[in-house]
Amino acid sequence: MASTSRAFAHAPFRHYFFSKLTATLAVQIISVAVGWQVYSLTRDPLDLGLIGLVQFLPALALVLVTGAVADKVNRRSILTVCLAAEALCCTALIVLTFEGLSVVWPVFVVLLSFGIARAFYGPASSSLLPNLVPQSELSSAIALSTSAWQSATIVGPVLGGLLYGISPYAAYGVALLLLAGSALVTLLISRPQQLSSHQATSLSELLAGFHYVWREKVVFGAISLDLFAVLLGGATALLPVYALDILHAGPEALGMLRAAPGIGAIAMALWLARYPVRDHAGLIMFGFVALFGIFTVSFGFSEIIWLSVMALILMGATDMVSVYVRETLIQVWTPDALRGRVNAVNNMFVGASNELGEFRAGTVAALIGAKAAVVMGGVGTVMVAGIWSAMFPQLRRARHLNGRV
Repeated sequence: MASTSRAFAHAPFRHYFFSKLTATLAVQIISVAVGWQVYSLTRDPLDLGLIGLVQFLPALALVLVTGAVADKVNRRSILTVCLAAEALCCTALIVLTFEGLSVVWPVFVVLLSFGIARAFYGPASSSLLPNLVPQSELSSAIALSTSAWQSATIVGPVLGGLLYGISPYAAYGVALLLLAGSALVTLLISRPQQLSSHQATSLSELLAGFHYVWREKVVFGAISLDLFAVLLGGATALLPVYALDILHAGPEALGMLRAAPGIGAIAMALWLARYPVRDHAGLIMFGFVALFGIFTVSFGFSEIIWLSVMALILMGATDMVSVYVRETLIQVWTPDALRGRVNAVNNMFVGASNELGEFRAGTVAALIGAKAAVVMGGVGTVMVAGIWSAMFPQLRRARHLNGRV
């Protein structure tokens, strides 16, 4: 494991790793708590979709601003401010719970604010990582950083479900402490070297990230493939419906379902950190996206909890390959002075695939039912893998992740 641990020899990366771990853990706890709280109140899957939508809208509306800020302002400072803002949003959820919720719109207002903070956090966080380790260790650092995120997606939902089973105050209170701790750890990251853009801000400067992604067809293909695959195949928003109405279980089961994709993803991330993709990266990416769709269909049909958990584990493992290829391509190929804006575009696409995907799932489920929504989405993901393979031959022929095709 020596090749995977070299990144930890750098103190800035260690602080970044643990800050990301605790922040993501808090976000996962909040996601479980909010999802259960809202669905218990309204029993409407459309509201679960709206949870994702209101968190995605800031990333879309501010995409030109968040990337430019990440390229011009110290990225460590951006992370600290954003984490403090997320802690304030968590405090607001505690206050709303204490006062008693009879309608859900105040929760959506808080989540919109939370989404604004995450919109600035994402590009700064992704762009900061290459400044913390030598480029020769970046691929392993990305896999390890992703494993921190995935570790939190395993522990966070289970912890969130258990804590919410005790009290919503316990869930939100622990999340608040984790966000505060993450902000403090971020302050320990030594000021990194950052190649900032010193040109006057103009429309062309703000659009530089879009221009770069559009010009680099391999990068554009990888980002858009992940966008449509997860947009169609994502089932996370409907897990409260599966736990409550299909599997007839409680918040603890919801936590287990939410954790299952992370179990598969972190296993794959650790494997990739030790054995990175060295050849045929494009073909591997397309193959695993298709597998993600197949396992999504399996989850959609399942009415047995252990089978549902297994399908979600396999979904997480296969999706991790796509995440790994996409993130490595972006970080290795993008000049540092452009990295914030390019990562803002990527963050918008990721947000669209996750949060907007949750809105799609909730809306379709409200019309035709949760099981049909998940199964149709999985079939759509398999179709996307085939269509994108034909549309982006450059990506299909991509062999290595450490340079041009």
